[in-house]
Amino acid sequence: MALAEETPEKHCWVCFATERDDHSAEWVSPCRCKGCTKWIHQNCLQRWLDEKQKGNSGGAVNCPQCGTEYTITFPKMGPLVYFLQQMDSALSRASPFAAVGVVIGTVYWSAVTYGAVTVMQVVGHKKGLFVMERADPLFLLMGLPTIPVVLLLGKMIRWEEYLVRLWVRYMQPAGSSRYLSRSPFEGPGSGDHLSVSRTLCGALVFPSIATLMGRLLFRRMPSDLQRTILGGLAFVLIKGVLKVYFKQQQFVIQAKRQILNYPDTHTDTHSEGGDETEDSENE
Repeated sequence: MALAEETPEKHCWVCFATERDDHSAEWVSPCRCKGCTKWIHQNCLQRWLDEKQKGNSGGAVNCPQCGTEYTITFPKMGPLVYFLQQMDSALSRASPFAAVGVVIGTVYWSAVTYGAVTVMQVVGHKKGLFVMERADPLFLLMGLPTIPVVLLLGKMIRWEEYLVRLWVRYMQPAGSSRYLSRSPFEGPGSGDHLSVSRTLCGALVFPSIATLMGRLLFRRMPSDLQRTILGGLAFVLIKGVLKVYFKQQQFVIQAKRQILNYPDTHTDTHSEGGDETEDSENE
């Protein structure tokens, strides 16, 4: 009886089979667990490790009960297999950095191409090519990518909103403060939310719009650069005036809004019934 207590029957905590169910099964005790969770079939543990590692055979796996890390050994491999394994591991470690480099390089050369196209669009195709051919290559590689960056930074300057705030604070008509009892645009988060896609598209399309406006409004200007600059200024001014007017009207509409009383249907019905009764009595 004492011998039976010292050597309890083995139970696999994965498949719940005992050593009496399969005498040829290989058992292993891979951690510090005792009692019913001490033993496990070697095959069951291998399948459980495969599920946990999910294809990463070198990943560490711990016992879910006691937290002990399993000691896993592999058979010896030949020199060719070892070399291929090291190459695979090195490629796996380097691939994220390579992907980031490819993305950065793609964005950089896209910015260079956009800057070159913008230069030819603003000053003219032939003159733009002439200027870039005569310029220092290092200056082009450093200067052309800054064109879309400058356009994006300029697009993020929201000067129209400051004008609206000045109008709200200083230029309201006399006597309007009584009616406009509050300022909806005051407080944190009161301005328009910056849309990334809208800001990006607006900044990148601006040179084309400036060129088009210059050709439409300033045809007599001899220089393409002057026409584009004046067209861009005219577009910014017209757009700013319209945007300030629109925001000012939004402010007025928002400040003049009212909340109506909740309609009391029962009271209205009762009063209507009372009016009908009085009318019948008068008749």
